[in-house]
Amino acid sequence: MDSDAVANVRRALLAAGSADTVAVFETQVPTAAAAAAALGCDVAAITNSLVFDVDGAPLLILASGAARVDTGKVAAQLGSGKIRRATPDFVLAHTGQHVGGVAPIGHPEKIRTILDQTLNAHELLWAGAGDHNSMFSITYQDLHRITNAQEMPVR
Repeated sequence: MDSDAVANVRRALLAAGSADTVAVFETQVPTAAAAAAALGCDVAAITNSLVFDVDGAPLLILASGAARVDTGKVAAQLGSGKIRRATPDFVLAHTGQHVGGVAPIGHPEKIRTILDQTLNAHELLWAGAGDHNSMFSITYQDLHRITNAQEMPVR
């Protein structure tokens, strides 16, 4: 499917000093619920990589699969204008990955990133690894370190 995108995620993990924990599934896992079912974990431990459009610039919010991001709250904390859900073309252009498989890393250029503080409650997190069939596991601390994300409440 998107083997180049998954390879980019693997390279980014290794370059950041993290282990390559990418798991590839026979079935697609494009949603937090599907991923949690395939992994046998709590949906809240799934890290959704959600791309938003803030005045033409991408903003990546790493949110718990159990959370619905309050974009008004995030915008107020950032002191920015309106945060809009990005179009699939915008997401692909900025991440090199398709919606439903977006990873927190492995993008052509660094994207400003927000990390949902509620994810810290989980010993192990799972995030998309670049396509609809791949996920990788990581700790909250390591995810924070490799993304250089700003931690904040997002709901």
